[in-house]
Amino acid sequence: MGRVILSNSIRFLLLVATQVFLLKNIGYYNLSVPYLYILFILVLPFGISNSLLFLLAFFTGLTIDFYYDSLGLNAAACTIMAFVRIIFINLTVQRDGFDNEPEPRLGIMGFQWFIFYAFILTFCHHFILFTFENFKFSEFGYTLLRILLSTLFTVSLILITEFAFFQKKAR
Repeated sequence: MGRVILSNSIRFLLLVATQVFLLKNIGYYNLSVPYLYILFILVLPFGISNSLLFLLAFFTGLTIDFYYDSLGLNAAACTIMAFVRIIFINLTVQRDGFDNEPEPRLGIMGFQWFIFYAFILTFCHHFILFTFENFKFSEFGYTLLRILLSTLFTVSLILITEFAFFQKKAR
């Protein structure tokens, strides 16, 4: 149990530091903005309680909001993403498999499942974040383009990160 807490704490610190100090100023004309820090929420263990998941997601988003001066937008997007994560995992992963598959990682769940999982949750996060940030019907096309391009950029970074730390385990 202590090893899981330590590894997730280190993962949290590394992803938040990477987001704040490296990725904050990276973007393509404000159309494609990466949010790699959501990987922390994506790879939390399957067996985590829902209340702890919501608390960690909210705290993660609030930490990013502190550095981005975004008034709780990331906290809201992360909390809603945590809700979608619960629904997605309940629909796609059997409860009996939690003992054999502790985390939803690329090496454990396979490429097809992980890419779909990462894309759905990233799209959900970006949809909430950019919609609340812009919230103008007149700029719906621009907002939708930002959501799609940022989702593709973020999922690409997530896959690169997962491949960098890829560990194949037997299912």
